[in-house]
Amino acid sequence: MLNATNPYTGQILNHYQGLDEAGIEQRIDAAHQAYATWSRQSIAERAEVLRAVADKLRENKPLLAKLMAEEMGKPVKEGGPEVEKAAWCAEHYAEHAEMYLAREELPSDASLSYVCYQPLGTLLGILPWNAPLWLAFRYLAPALMAGNTCVMKHDQHVPGCAEAIETVFREAGAPDNIMVNLPVETPLVEKAIRDPRIVAVSFTGSPGAGGKVASTAASEIKPSVLELGGSDPFIVLQDADLEAAADVATLSRIINAGQSCIAAKRVIVEAPVYDDFIGRVFERLQKLKLGDPLSEETDIGPIARFDLREDLHRQVTETIADGARCLMGGEMPEGEGFLYPVTMLVDVTATMTAFREETFGPVMCVIRADDAKHAIELANDSEFGLGAGVWTGNAALAEDMAMQLEAGQVAINGIVKTDPRLPSGGIKKSGYGRELGPHGIKEFVNAKQVWIK
Repeated sequence: MLNATNPYTGQILNHYQGLDEAGIEQRIDAAHQAYATWSRQSIAERAEVLRAVADKLRENKPLLAKLMAEEMGKPVKEGGPEVEKAAWCAEHYAEHAEMYLAREELPSDASLSYVCYQPLGTLLGILPWNAPLWLAFRYLAPALMAGNTCVMKHDQHVPGCAEAIETVFREAGAPDNIMVNLPVETPLVEKAIRDPRIVAVSFTGSPGAGGKVASTAASEIKPSVLELGGSDPFIVLQDADLEAAADVATLSRIINAGQSCIAAKRVIVEAPVYDDFIGRVFERLQKLKLGDPLSEETDIGPIARFDLREDLHRQVTETIADGARCLMGGEMPEGEGFLYPVTMLVDVTATMTAFREETFGPVMCVIRADDAKHAIELANDSEFGLGAGVWTGNAALAEDMAMQLEAGQVAINGIVKTDPRLPSGGIKKSGYGRELGPHGIKEFVNAKQVWIK
């Protein structure tokens, strides 16, 4: 049984019947059977389906935003744009898949030699709760446009969102079972990975869970793509536009109540502007409204689960105990639900918990750097390598720093974000492989070489 709990009230919203082992086999087989027909469809025919799905997403935007608010606490004013972004992803691949998958001719001793990109088969996507629509379509859109069929194992805490995505495909008139929902509890996921009809796995989640998924898939000789955690550095040098940097640092840290892998988590500020920048960010954080995610007035909703809030508070209290100053928040609220206050920790050092671990909540940590070189050293002093930001007025220095940063993507004087047009992914314990852009659609295809004399 899958239980959807409202994180704002702490009350159970609904119960959903999970699949047993026989049910898992039936759903996977349905997607496997659908593959033969779907893979033979032209790219233009697949694109027509994805565009219809995008239209249906937009038609159901208020319902989907409400579902996210109720099941994982995302404010509705963020939920609507997430639905739009998911629709954009579907449309992007509908428009660009043909170009991304175009045959590539390569010189050799043959009369003609080329590489073509063909689908692999039926994929398994294992998804987290923090962006239920966007992360689903980041997996689904490129995989489907490449001609694969998709099994979607969504997080067990957002079963209503998962069911709604399946409904969107059905109501859009998509061919039966090109995308199937797999509502199962976590212990049964291994069964799905090992099913011989599953040919590859896409996973988004924690490093610990990612390691288990990767090892299971590897034991079956199945490729996987992992998008795991992040502790993204946000470097502010003394010649940066401090107003713009403060705006983006605030937005990046508190969007989705800070529950984002690519959020700015370690704000590293050069010493001459350290106090100035703290003051600017403090002023912005003070204005944010914490509350009911169903209210359009709410800026920050609750943490998605009780255990996640408990762990976040542990990280905060340990960091304060180690000598960080808490300028705002840091106290566990009373009452039902899983709200956590906007918290600002300054004078954080590299030995403290909030520096060493990923903080998944509205907690901003500010670290002092002596200069640009020291800032790079601090940024790279992490087991993660997902995204990073650099703020400076020196364009040449910024690009040089971007080359030195150990991350899968770097934003210079802007926000680290995911974009259907650009590849996204990490290194180190942030995972491997890429999603989105031309690189993402090629993760789950057979790059077949053809040699003709």
